[in-house]
Amino acid sequence: MALSPLHSATVLRLIQFAIHEDMGSGDITTESTISRDNTASARFLMKQDGIICGLPIIPMVFREFSSDVNINMQVEEGTFVPSGTVLAYVEGPAHALLAGERTALNFIQRMSGVATKTREYVEVIAGTGAHILDTRKTIPGWRALDKYATGIGGALNHRMGLYDMVMIKDNHITACGGITEAVARCTEELRGRAPVKIEVEARSLDDVEEILTCKGVDRVMFDNFVPADVRRGVLMVDGRLETEASGGITRENLRDYAEAGVDFISVGAITHSAVALDISMKLFVPKQG
Repeated sequence: MALSPLHSATVLRLIQFAIHEDMGSGDITTESTISRDNTASARFLMKQDGIICGLPIIPMVFREFSSDVNINMQVEEGTFVPSGTVLAYVEGPAHALLAGERTALNFIQRMSGVATKTREYVEVIAGTGAHILDTRKTIPGWRALDKYATGIGGALNHRMGLYDMVMIKDNHITACGGITEAVARCTEELRGRAPVKIEVEARSLDDVEEILTCKGVDRVMFDNFVPADVRRGVLMVDGRLETEASGGITRENLRDYAEAGVDFISVGAITHSAVALDISMKLFVPKQG
């Protein structure tokens, strides 16, 4: 079975950077108050309703401090968890638990917030046949984590970066002198390379008409169209290309765009405006016997 994207070298380096950022020269509070040989138990507690995301990060953080930390997950990744639910129990050296607490929480709170916001958008368009796409509007360095979280929330990943899909946008079109010229230069340059999808941004219905005359295009993006014009654009395309709506889309008008008939709706808000969920870690004394 393939490893989760969270178990990549990139994510591990990010965790190590976050730990170094927090620890600096050491946890002076814990070192001053708690004996090095003390052990402790703690619980991760959900303090508001939401989709839990990032649980695999917890052991990755604590095992940077000690291999003796034991973790017992109580819920499954990607499930809806009501407030008051214990997410996981952790047990091990007290210094390791307290040193890793904030880093672990920062990761899972942010990722759970993204997954929860994404799920809200996905549920708004349920039954329409459209799919929510994420964007590149992610926290720098967090691209893999933000896109993992949107996937947990039910969205589809758009391109991971500039390297895995062609997206001919307004600036490319302006620089090339037009849509037809931009597509022609792109398809010529890509000839003989590994195939990638080509998407072209349309700013008007006239642009849509021109895009339909270009060979090699896979998807048209209706950029900042109102829903009524998206519907007209979908009718013009008539299934010949994939269709995507983007720009000016909010939770309030999202269903209107989905019902206009597009295949995909890209939403930057699910990453750039997600709010971290409230999750805590509290030490406790285990029951005896």
